[in-house]
Amino acid sequence: MQIGSRYLGNGQCQFTVWSPLSQQVDLHLVSPEDKLIPLQRSEQGYWQTTIAAEPGTLYFYRLNNEVDRPDPASQSQPQGVHEASEVVDQGKFTWSDEQWQGVPLEDLVIYELHVGTFTAEGTFDAIIPRIPELLELGINAIEIMPIAQFPGDRNWGYDGVYPYGVQQSYGGVEGLKRLVNACHQQGMAVVLDVVYNHMGPEGNYFSQFAPYFTDRYRTPWGSAMNFDDAYSDEVRNYFVENVRYWLRDYHLDALRLDAVHAIYDFGAKHILQEMAEAADQIAAETGCRKYLIAESDLNDPRIIRSPEAGGYGVHAQWCDDFHHSLRTILTKESHGYYADYGDLDKLARAYRDSFVYAWSYAPSRKRHHGNTASDCPPSQFVICTQNHDQVGNRMLGDRLTEIVSFDALKLAAAAMLLSPFLPMLFMGEEYGEEAPFQYFVSHGDPDLVAAVQKGRKEEFAAFHAEGEAPDPQSEETFMRSKLNWEKRHEGKHKTLWQFYQTLIRMRREIPALTYKDRNCMEVAVLDDEQVLTLRRWYQDQEVVCLFNFHAKPVDLSLTLADGNWKKLLDSSDAAWSGSGSTSAETVTVNAAQPQTFQLNAESVVVYSK
Repeated sequence: MQIGSRYLGNGQCQFTVWSPLSQQVDLHLVSPEDKLIPLQRSEQGYWQTTIAAEPGTLYFYRLNNEVDRPDPASQSQPQGVHEASEVVDQGKFTWSDEQWQGVPLEDLVIYELHVGTFTAEGTFDAIIPRIPELLELGINAIEIMPIAQFPGDRNWGYDGVYPYGVQQSYGGVEGLKRLVNACHQQGMAVVLDVVYNHMGPEGNYFSQFAPYFTDRYRTPWGSAMNFDDAYSDEVRNYFVENVRYWLRDYHLDALRLDAVHAIYDFGAKHILQEMAEAADQIAAETGCRKYLIAESDLNDPRIIRSPEAGGYGVHAQWCDDFHHSLRTILTKESHGYYADYGDLDKLARAYRDSFVYAWSYAPSRKRHHGNTASDCPPSQFVICTQNHDQVGNRMLGDRLTEIVSFDALKLAAAAMLLSPFLPMLFMGEEYGEEAPFQYFVSHGDPDLVAAVQKGRKEEFAAFHAEGEAPDPQSEETFMRSKLNWEKRHEGKHKTLWQFYQTLIRMRREIPALTYKDRNCMEVAVLDDEQVLTLRRWYQDQEVVCLFNFHAKPVDLSLTLADGNWKKLLDSSDAAWSGSGSTSAETVTVNAAQPQTFQLNAESVVVYSK
C-alpha cells in the first residue's frame, strides 16, 4: 500500500492515510482553495480518496472532526513541521542518468557529509560543484546525513518527523533530485542516512493517527517503533514503502539505516529482511545496484548474512570495532566503551575478523558480546577513523586533527585505506579540517530547547575542566561547524589531501589491495615495538604494510618471502611533510633471511613484491 498523496497526472491525486482507530478522517484542502472532503475507510484502517488536485496543493488530515494534522507520509512541508503538507509530482523531474548502474559494493569509497555544514550555502545544489574534486580524491559515493524534514533549518537530521519529506532549507524535493542526477552523471553514487528507529520530538503527530509506537520496548528516545506488536503490519508497510520510495523515486544508490540495534522486532521475519527484499526488488526492476547499509552496535553477523544462511540479507554494516581499536591506540582514550579496546591485539583482531568482540567478554558492558563474522567478506563492513558520531558527540566536537599529531593522522588514514574493508571518510578529514563538528538544533518549542540545553550540560558535567558545552540552539554553534574548504590547498592540509588520494589510488590499482579476501591476508603484532604488520596478496603479487604506532623510531627485524621488494610508500617521507624516510627503497630477500627495517615514529611503510 503506497501511502500519502500520490499525484496521478492529469490533475488527479490519490490521498491515502492510515488511521485504524479513528471514527472519521477528512481531507482538508487549504490551498489553492479551502475545502473539506470526507475520506472512505478501506481494509486495515486505511482512509482514501481520489480527487482533482494539482501539485502544490496544500492539505491537512482532520481526525474525528476535531484537529487538523499534516500527513505522516508527507513528501513536502514547505511551511515547517506543524503546517500543511504539499502535493508533489514525483514524475516532474527530468532525469538524465539512464546509463547509471551503480558502484559494486566492494569498490565503494564513501564520504559522509552534512548538507548544512558542508558548504557555506548549506544546500543540495551547493554540493554539486564540489563533486569533481571528491572524484579526483578517489571518492565514488557520498553519504548524506538525514534530510527528512526536521524543525527549523539547523539539525543533524536525527530529529526528523517526516520520513518521506525532504528538508526545505536544503532545497527540497527538486534540489535533492538535482544533486543525485548530477552525481550519477559524473560517476558518483549517493547514499542517504535514514532513521527507522524513532521520530523526533517536535512535529511528531504519528500517535494521533495510529499505533506507530509500542511501549513493549524502550529506546533512548522513548517508545520503540511498532514493528511486532498489534497493528504492526501497517507500520512495517510504512517503512518498507519508504525504502522503495527513496531508491525508486530519488534514484538513490543505498540507504544507511541508523542504529538498527534500536529496531525491535521479534517476529519470525525481521523487518530488516523485509526492507532488504524491497531494495533487491528495486534493483531488479531498475537494473541498478541498490544497497542497505546498517549501523549496528550488536556485532551480529545475522544482519548481513543471506536469508538462506539464516540472516536478514542487509548488504553491509558499520564496524565500529575497527574505529574504536584504532582510535584508542592513537589517543590513549579509555572512558566508556573505549575501555574495551586500546591495544594492538584488538586492532589485529579487527583486521582478521571484523568484530573484536565475537562472543567474548566486554568489560564496559559487563557481559559477553557479539558473534563471529568470519564467514562474511570484508566488503560487507564499513570502517572509518572519524564520523559524525565520534566527532560530534564529543563535548567540543573536536576532530582527530586537534587531538593527535600530523604523523598520526597519516597513520590512521593508511590503517583504514590499506585494509580490505569499505572505507568511509568524514567530510574534511582528507585535508585535516580543524573546525569542530558540534551538536546543533533549531527547535521552535521553548520547553524542548531548554530540555536539550539542560541535557547537553548534564551529559558533559564531568568534563567541566575542558570548558562549557556549546549551546545546541545557538546559530553560532552551527556556523562554527561549517567546513573551511579553502584550506585543502594550503600547506600540510594539501599534503594530507594528496596522501589520502595516493592511498585510495593504491587500493584501486594494486591487485593485492584490490582483492578483498580474508584468506589472502595475514596480520601480526610486535608488542615491544608497537608495530602491526599487514600482509595482503593476490596470486603472485604481495604487499606488506608496516604500521609503527610507537612515539619513537624502531628497528624491525622481519622475514619476508623471497624476491625483490620495492617501497611504495613511507608516510615519514619529506614529500608527506615527514621527518624524512629512513627505510630502504628496495629489499632483496634470499632463503627467507630476516631483514631489518627502520620505521620512523608514527609512520607506515608499504612494500610490494
